[in-house]
Amino acid sequence: MRHSGGIVPRYGIIDLGSNTIRLCIYETPSEKKNGITRKEIQILLNYKIMAGLASFVKEGAITKKGIKKAINTINAHLRRASHFDCEEIHVFATAVIRNCSNSKDAAQAISEGCNIPVTILSTWDEAHLGFIGANLDRHLDEGILVDIGGGSTELTIIHEEESRTSVSIPQGSLSSYSSNVCGIVPTQAEINAIRLSFIDCLRESNFDLPKQDELFGIGGSIRSAAKVYGDVCNEGERTVYLLPEHLDKILDQYKTYPDTFLHKALQTIPDRIHTFIPGCIIIREIFAITRAKRLTVCKSGIREGYLVDRILK
Repeated sequence: MRHSGGIVPRYGIIDLGSNTIRLCIYETPSEKKNGITRKEIQILLNYKIMAGLASFVKEGAITKKGIKKAINTINAHLRRASHFDCEEIHVFATAVIRNCSNSKDAAQAISEGCNIPVTILSTWDEAHLGFIGANLDRHLDEGILVDIGGGSTELTIIHEEESRTSVSIPQGSLSSYSSNVCGIVPTQAEINAIRLSFIDCLRESNFDLPKQDELFGIGGSIRSAAKVYGDVCNEGERTVYLLPEHLDKILDQYKTYPDTFLHKALQTIPDRIHTFIPGCIIIREIFAITRAKRLTVCKSGIREGYLVDRILK
């Protein structure tokens, strides 16, 4: 056991997303499990592979090639993790597997191919763990937690320091791109199609998204928006907040100077260039619906929430 003799324990988490499969190795205090803070969790490794599992979903089911891609990628991550002497390694999947008609069979096949259990997180799990993770970074008392993934967008209402209700909208940055964009980046007509599609998905969910001053954001799409705004639109000065006018500036520069904007954005988010604008459209639409004044970008999210709630608890 690594925590004997004063050596702190390590844990590995592999996150199967629609676009990426990510391995994180964490080191945590051995003597403390309850009330742990973000500063007490050290990330030793954060390594992602662009597996693009969503592209292997055909007619609602993930294909054998997609399952094989997941197995090969997870096994590569397990080989990396073997160098860190982890106490435990967990694998979980979100919307890309959860929403497939063959989700249980796919998870079982991946589990057997990697010799490790694969947990499919429910929409409630994803929202709950995202809330726990975001709370490690800062105190969330009132507002809406926004998590834009590749295949879905999770919205959680926070009231009196608790997650009250949540909804999973079956549209994320990658699915927005796959369903609406023909080229590498969206045209203005495709941008409008993405916006209208998200509005329709929210309406079909029958979820009453309230007016709220404060938004909190987790996930790669939101972090990418903050990075690009800082690097491309704000003279290199990054921010921990996104305002509605920040999104407007990003989308306006993309519309007015597309080549210049994309050239600069490629230097900041090379692996997200095709899904970046779709993600920004979703963020801007959430701002419009909620009339929120700002979005705070949280450093921790679902993986850290899983670590605290499912492993350390």
